[in-house]
Amino acid sequence: MSENNILKKGLTTSQAQKYFEDGMYNINQSNLTKSIPQIIKSNTWTLFNLINIVLAAMVFYTGDYKNLLFIVVAVINTIVGTIQEIRSKRQLDKMAILSKNKVKVVRDNKIIKIDQDNIVLNDVLLLNHGDQVPIDGQIIETNFVSVDESQITGESKPIAKHTNDKITSGSFIISGSAYILVEKVGSDTFVNKITNEVKHDNGRENNSKLLNTINKIIKILTIIIVPLGLVLFISNLMHGNDVNNSILGTVAAMTGMIPEGLVLLSTVTLAVSALKLTRKKVLVRNLPAIETLARVDTLCLDKTGTITTGQLKFDRTVNMSNVSDEYLNKVIGAVIYSDEDSNETALALKNAFKKPDLKINKYIPFASERKWSGADVDNLGSFVLGAPQFVLPNMSDDTRQRIESYTKRGYRVLCLAKNQSTLQEKLDSPKLLSLILINDLIRPDAVDTLKYFAEQDITLKIISGDDPNTVSSIGKRVNIPNAEKMIDMSTVNDTDDFKKIASQYTVFGRVTPEQKKKLVKALQDNKHTVAMTGDGVNDILSLKQADCGIAMASGSESAKGISNFVLLDSNFSSMVNVLGEGRRVINNISSVSSLYLIKTMFSLALSILFIFSSHDYPFQPIQLTPISTFMVGLPSFLLALAPNYQRVTDQFYRKIFNVALPGAITIVGYILVIMYAGKWFGFDYMDRSSLNVLITGIICWIALFLVSKPINKSKLMIIIPTGVIFLVVFLFLGKVFDYVSMFEFPIAMIALTIGLTAYPILTVVQKLVVKVIDKYHEWQQRESF
Repeated sequence: MSENNILKKGLTTSQAQKYFEDGMYNINQSNLTKSIPQIIKSNTWTLFNLINIVLAAMVFYTGDYKNLLFIVVAVINTIVGTIQEIRSKRQLDKMAILSKNKVKVVRDNKIIKIDQDNIVLNDVLLLNHGDQVPIDGQIIETNFVSVDESQITGESKPIAKHTNDKITSGSFIISGSAYILVEKVGSDTFVNKITNEVKHDNGRENNSKLLNTINKIIKILTIIIVPLGLVLFISNLMHGNDVNNSILGTVAAMTGMIPEGLVLLSTVTLAVSALKLTRKKVLVRNLPAIETLARVDTLCLDKTGTITTGQLKFDRTVNMSNVSDEYLNKVIGAVIYSDEDSNETALALKNAFKKPDLKINKYIPFASERKWSGADVDNLGSFVLGAPQFVLPNMSDDTRQRIESYTKRGYRVLCLAKNQSTLQEKLDSPKLLSLILINDLIRPDAVDTLKYFAEQDITLKIISGDDPNTVSSIGKRVNIPNAEKMIDMSTVNDTDDFKKIASQYTVFGRVTPEQKKKLVKALQDNKHTVAMTGDGVNDILSLKQADCGIAMASGSESAKGISNFVLLDSNFSSMVNVLGEGRRVINNISSVSSLYLIKTMFSLALSILFIFSSHDYPFQPIQLTPISTFMVGLPSFLLALAPNYQRVTDQFYRKIFNVALPGAITIVGYILVIMYAGKWFGFDYMDRSSLNVLITGIICWIALFLVSKPINKSKLMIIIPTGVIFLVVFLFLGKVFDYVSMFEFPIAMIALTIGLTAYPILTVVQKLVVKVIDKYHEWQQRESF
């Protein structure tokens, strides 16, 4: 290569500075992570927080500051969500910084190293083996350069580039070197255009069914509680109640209706799972994705990096001549070591064969057009190594069938042939000596991992840019069901029925980035919840489209920036842990959520009832704190963290009807009885409200048993102490929470009666509710027919 000619084409420092000042430099304008202020803002300015701030201001006005304890839950919820998102951002940013290497550029007729962000338009770069191309450009001089464009196209075969050829950002130099004229930088490059397309998309919706259900309940309640709270407050004033008591009663009703502890429970439980997964080398980009993955029923795999390591392994030679195997090994070694190429095929052979002590008189490097390389070996002759169909155009039918049989079994087949004369670009009647079989190296844990997902009734699909026959054979090697059902997507038009194609086939080969996205969308249109794995720029459209995107840490920054999970050690088996964590979260939160909804339901019912009553609302905010803390909050957190890896059964609504609704009805009934019976016994407001707290606590404790079934020793170690703590607080620390003493007659007799009758009455109410619900479902089924 003539370096002097190249150096003359480099920019001067002043020219480069002018381009930089004009904004024509290679800054990455496609950062897919939020800034820290954006993260704080999105977690702080929520409707949930706004309501709590307004309610806190109302309590502050009364001067009864201990009733402000409810605001702590909202603050903790905001802090936990913010910290987790900032942790994820910093981890991604750290990986991005580590992956940005300096690049060689020609400036002032000298080769210097600069940061990739300082490359400007019309710079001349010198890229060597192992460099990633940071811009779009044109090759102006090359020394047998080969490029891996698999991150862009998905096709893993190396591509030889020549002078005046275009080269694209995101590709890798795998052999040789080249001088490249920079034609596009920053947001104009191929990588950043695709990334910006994803960035400006509306984005993947939060499809966490559990969190969406909780958020839906909160949204509906928000619409209800504002006018309801206002009406309740005005009603209390109109009935002659004190302003401060009216405010406290209204705040107690409104905070009771919002299951804020359930939001915190979900956030903290997911955050704990995210922390556990980080220790297992999985970065969780957003918390709801943990649950989403647990609901996935279709998993789309990218072959390279997920099933295979991306490396090749020599399997064996097949001697097709009468020469000795020792002779073949020496000749193969001579040819491959004369080539400076370091692509995966060359590395696989160099790892398998020793370098012989033989003199090479002439060498022709590998080129993608001819598909072979060759060498004149002193005293032995001229030899060629490459693709059989290009080296042996006139091969016999027997040889062709034999090669096809190896190809169908997933081998990459090369051949060694002896040329009849000195090596030239055009071969002279080469004679076949040996076939060389090479395998994609399967990840050691791939078979077990994929078997696990298949056993969990998750449908596996392989979507790859490689030849479908090769991909299918690899699918068979790792025992993917129906791996023989394959399609070459290069034969598919945009107008074809992708929904039908997606359901009909398991293996999709020669897939373009846009087709990957369409296949994922088609699976979603077929009512599947889809996860997608990938590591390249060609994967980011499909990663964003999927319900759950999974990227390898070794992949492109764009892929990591758009995914829900980043596998920090690029080990796909880590997803087994994520699936387990998701199931634990869904099953446990679905089970204990009814504890929170008991308070929501009875608060809603009492708010409506007390609009028409001259009595004060039966609670103050501070009085429910021990129940919220010891009977609901603490045990639900401990139960939510317990092991529970069963398949998701969506028991959220069933628990509401079986536990929450009967519990709320029972509490409301007791409160009404206490309110009217209290008049007969001469109880004042504090007496009645203390008894109301007692029955509410007892019902919540019974509900804790119901949601914990099946009961075991570890659950009893949670349930029993919580009941004891509540009783101690209620009976001996009553003044702190505005309770009266329960040790005087007649209130002690009423308290004892409540304690003895609570369980049988709740049982009767539960049976009646379940019976009514069952009758309603039967009626619905009859109507549907």
